[in-house]
Amino acid sequence: MKKLIIAAFIASFFLTISAMGQVQPGLVANNHAGVTKEGITSTADSSRTPSAALTSQLAPQIWGSAPLASLAQDIEQMRANFANTNMLPRKASTMPVSEALTQTYRVGVGDILDIQLPPGLSATSTLYTVLEGGILDYPLAPKPLPIAGLTTEAIAARLRTSIKVLDNPSVSVKVRDYASHAVKVIGFVSVPGAKQLRREAVPLYVVLSEAMPMPDATSATLIRVGRSAEVVDLRDSGALSQLVVAGDVIKVSVSPMEPTGFFFTGGEINSPGQKPYHAGLTLTQAILASGGASSAAGNQVRVSRQGSDGRLVSAVYNLRDIQSGKIQDPTLQAGDRIEVARDK
Repeated sequence: MKKLIIAAFIASFFLTISAMGQVQPGLVANNHAGVTKEGITSTADSSRTPSAALTSQLAPQIWGSAPLASLAQDIEQMRANFANTNMLPRKASTMPVSEALTQTYRVGVGDILDIQLPPGLSATSTLYTVLEGGILDYPLAPKPLPIAGLTTEAIAARLRTSIKVLDNPSVSVKVRDYASHAVKVIGFVSVPGAKQLRREAVPLYVVLSEAMPMPDATSATLIRVGRSAEVVDLRDSGALSQLVVAGDVIKVSVSPMEPTGFFFTGGEINSPGQKPYHAGLTLTQAILASGGASSAAGNQVRVSRQGSDGRLVSAVYNLRDIQSGKIQDPTLQAGDRIEVARDK
């Protein structure tokens, strides 16, 4: 009778472990480490396999106290033997999907491939462009091959099985020119326009280094279809490490300067009044910011500035001399008054 009970318990134990080894619905959706472009892989969680402590707790409830020590050891040994077999799912790679994208390139339309066969078997040209529809028209293949979305290793494997005139030839495929993966950079950069990616994803700073942001650039806005735009501080090295993918648009901007005061314009000027002042503002810049001089304006401009005693101190400048370079364009201060005289 005791042997029958032991056999029944062992059978129940194996069924429990087998159930635990199955991938539960809902677990796959949260298992980002097991999701790749090639498909979904299951993962084994060792915490779901019964431990010696668990069997020691369960055994007294079934068997009583007499055979507990030896039985718990036997069950633990069986558990260890079972866990070492191929019946349990193997643990998938823990590499994050984003990191895998930086090490992978999937060929697309416009890419130029360098396809090499063993010496003496290659055609005169070894360069082939991926055509519209993601098709490779290779002379030794009986028909055009769809290859868009494949890695160079996968393309080489497909060519080996497609080339019938040779017996399992050695094929090497490399990307010679990258054209299918591009991001667009606009704004305050020295080299705007499309930037080709050589991986499925690259860090933002790689693209910006090619675009060369201007010295006064302070931020980059990452625009991607299907998600909200994200503003990145160019001084934040951590944020610059985030990945960009094909189709992204990167807009480099400068921070708007906050006014540190005001200046005042009047006389023969198109838009007189109070204007925001910024450090480094010059006289001609202030006139242009006020709409420019009117058609009735002359060349004389009076700049008045309040002294430490509260009195105004004035200086007269000739716009023609400033514009011709005879005298310097004077730098203004917050609170200055500018009056453009009428032409005599």
